[in-house]
Amino acid sequence: MNLERHLQQYFGYRTFRPGQKEIISSLLDGNDTLGMLATGTGKSICYQLPAYLLDKPVLVVSPLLSLMQDQAEQLKRKGEKSVLTLNSFLTPRQKREGIENIGRFRFIFLSPEMLVAHDVLNALKKLDIGLFVIDEAHCISQWGYDFRPDYLSLGTVRKELSNPLTLALTASATEEVRNDIIEKLYLEKVHKVVSSVDRENIALTVETCSGYEEKLQRLLHITREINGPGIVYFSSKKAAETTALYLKQNGIANVEYYHGGMEQEQRMLIQQQFINGQLKVICSTSAFGMGVNKENVRFVVHFHLPSSMEAYVQETGRAGRDGKQSAAILLYCDGDEGLPLYLTEQELPTETQIEDVFSYLDITQKIPVAIQETIMQQFSLSDIQWRFMLHFITTNKHGVNESELKETMKRYVFKRKEYKTAKIRAFFHWLTAAQCRREGVLHYFQEEKITQNERCCDRCGLANNFLQSLSDSEAAIAKKPYVDWQQDLAKLLLKAADNHEK
Repeated sequence: MNLERHLQQYFGYRTFRPGQKEIISSLLDGNDTLGMLATGTGKSICYQLPAYLLDKPVLVVSPLLSLMQDQAEQLKRKGEKSVLTLNSFLTPRQKREGIENIGRFRFIFLSPEMLVAHDVLNALKKLDIGLFVIDEAHCISQWGYDFRPDYLSLGTVRKELSNPLTLALTASATEEVRNDIIEKLYLEKVHKVVSSVDRENIALTVETCSGYEEKLQRLLHITREINGPGIVYFSSKKAAETTALYLKQNGIANVEYYHGGMEQEQRMLIQQQFINGQLKVICSTSAFGMGVNKENVRFVVHFHLPSSMEAYVQETGRAGRDGKQSAAILLYCDGDEGLPLYLTEQELPTETQIEDVFSYLDITQKIPVAIQETIMQQFSLSDIQWRFMLHFITTNKHGVNESELKETMKRYVFKRKEYKTAKIRAFFHWLTAAQCRREGVLHYFQEEKITQNERCCDRCGLANNFLQSLSDSEAAIAKKPYVDWQQDLAKLLLKAADNHEK
């Protein structure tokens, strides 16, 4: 089969990027496949082209609404009408209509929570699924940097769907995580395609600052110096908001903040404004960027330390997807490592919270939805802490008594915190080491540095005037009218009200 001819026929490209053809060939040979491709190297082609060649429905599981929506919209812009998304955006009627007509669609995008809903799963069981795709597959691994308990059900769901041909995709996973993905999905004979995580066009640099004020000044300088779009990552929602305001007050007009505490409609609008070139800078938590298809991002700044090397590679990889020179800049001041260590402690319940919840609940009974909010408030549990506890209790309570389950949870939490702390320490070691930055990243992922890059990193003598060379003449942000997202949202709501009255 001439895959290049089909690639040009369906997508207009003449050649594959590294790893794509091998993954597609493996799937067409009937092999379950794990694909690890560097950020921005076109993972979606790996399931989109097989969808046309297999001529059967393709089921794609995505962790974020924005990621799912972006992938679906890309297909629709290319003229593909047979696309269904099942997520919390839908009204009950829209969801029902989607399920009733599910057999008519070539691409079915849905979240892991939607996938386990009885009505959805029953409808999917009636289909002859050509390919089961798990996007951002590292989310299924407890050792992955972005572990999501909802992903743990995917192995069982795969069995219920009669073990369809499966593709697990990720951009940053160590060998340990890759093996865990395979185990959690109950895959037996798996073909692995593992490409380098290196993005040679992204220069890596760390700037040491004396304190918070100098960080702000450096960030302001960077956003003034580089004309092209950029993303600034924070570990705090409040810091993202206040820094966006600081930049606006100091002459950077086209800037907005973005985090998980905002309404979904607000986030979607800001994401779209950034993609369309109406915004120059996004000040965001890690909630922004996954699956955002914007090729000309010229810089990514980490205002706070990321939680691991995997997170750093994922987030910096949002720069330079057009292949042009870009920069990853980390602003560091003494003591910064304390924040990710603190956040790690907050992700999982304390021993006291575990004791209190087990004293309150009868784990032999189903936990009613009505009391879950009460439990969270009474024992000061965050949403992520409670979801972890609920999933752990539900999946491990059979065949053990309450005391055994409680102690098992405590041991798991301790081990998980210990593991995440080690990840932070490893990243901090990379940050302070004298070796080449790129070499350190590659070593972490069991790779070796092969080529010497002139614009490699600050350890390899990156020039001080490097930022000036990153201005992107094609960005043309100033030419596009900027509308504040509140105004944009108000216009959409007004339009909807007018249509309703008509």
